[in-house]
Amino acid sequence: MDVNQASLDMHYELGGKIEIISRKKIETREDLSLAYTPGVAEPCRVIAKDYEQSFKLTRRNNLVAVITDGTAVLGLGDIGPAAGMPVMEGKCALFKEFADVDAFPLCIDSKDTDTIVQTIYLISKSFGGINLEDIAAPRCFEIEQRLKELCDIPVFHDDQHGTAIVVAAALINAVKVTGKKMGQLKIVINGAGAAGIAIGKLLIGMNFGNVVLCDVNGVICEGDEGLNPGQEEISHISNKNREHGTLADALKGADVFVGVSRPNLVTKEMVASMNRGIVFAMANPVPEIMPEEAKAGGAVVVGTGRSDYPNQINNVLVFPGIFKGALSVRAKAITEEMKQRAAYAIAGMIRDEELNAENIIPSPLDKRVADVVAQSVAEAAKN
Repeated sequence: MDVNQASLDMHYELGGKIEIISRKKIETREDLSLAYTPGVAEPCRVIAKDYEQSFKLTRRNNLVAVITDGTAVLGLGDIGPAAGMPVMEGKCALFKEFADVDAFPLCIDSKDTDTIVQTIYLISKSFGGINLEDIAAPRCFEIEQRLKELCDIPVFHDDQHGTAIVVAAALINAVKVTGKKMGQLKIVINGAGAAGIAIGKLLIGMNFGNVVLCDVNGVICEGDEGLNPGQEEISHISNKNREHGTLADALKGADVFVGVSRPNLVTKEMVASMNRGIVFAMANPVPEIMPEEAKAGGAVVVGTGRSDYPNQINNVLVFPGIFKGALSVRAKAITEEMKQRAAYAIAGMIRDEELNAENIIPSPLDKRVADVVAQSVAEAAKN
């Protein structure tokens, strides 16, 4: 059966993919007295005196809000908050399944940055973490930054940082497979939105090499007119050689291509112009170049976002463990060190003897990953 129709049928059958289950059965008067009145007044009094106890006496210790405004949902674009709800429910289901973290979907009916920030801030005392999802660039950058300044719990835009971490993890191992040198790579990223900019920042911060970003107008260079704030910021630390031109121009001699853009933008000939290329073509469901074509062009390692090819580069390897680790130590933010540690932890799941061109990253269904990532994040938080 067609996967779209099968998914639609499943959603009609289930009427939603998540539900709330009580952790305390209410069967006797004593149960009622302990879970609700009069006994519940005592934990309320304790929290009123000591705010930090709210993370011990309520589910805040294991509860994440998954929040969208519906403006950048999957590859569907601005479809609105109600239409984004199935994705948010799915994200919550993944949190529970892979990390036993409880998550609740919230879809905000506004495109106003001030309204979104204020709404999330005002409800933040109900949660232990905020996972921003499917919010369009460049507004997503400001929303995340302002919430980080306001909230005392981790705020993580998964489209940005989850994608960046999983790409970094895959690239760590791809570098090993190809024998290329860290710090000496030329990396071309096509798609200078939320994901592309975050990937660029993380790869630069981890000293992979020179990152060149491209958008629909071609190579982004410091001093270009018309850059949004996110592009302007990264232009100061990327494209060290101040290149100009098209994506095809940028790929000549490049070691790595990372695509977070649109289908069929890269040709076999463009891959052939690379330096024994590593190609991560992650547009979904149709990548920038199909793996067969990339390999025909001479790519040594190929990854996509798809499950029907080797090396699926999928955020589910990241966000469950990131939040599980942060929640376990009451971290107030997700730091750069946490992101880098998470990337190395994921990469380290592939043992040297297992590492090859078609096995550079764990399967998204490998439920060991979340605990490994959580441990690395918790350790980083303690430093």
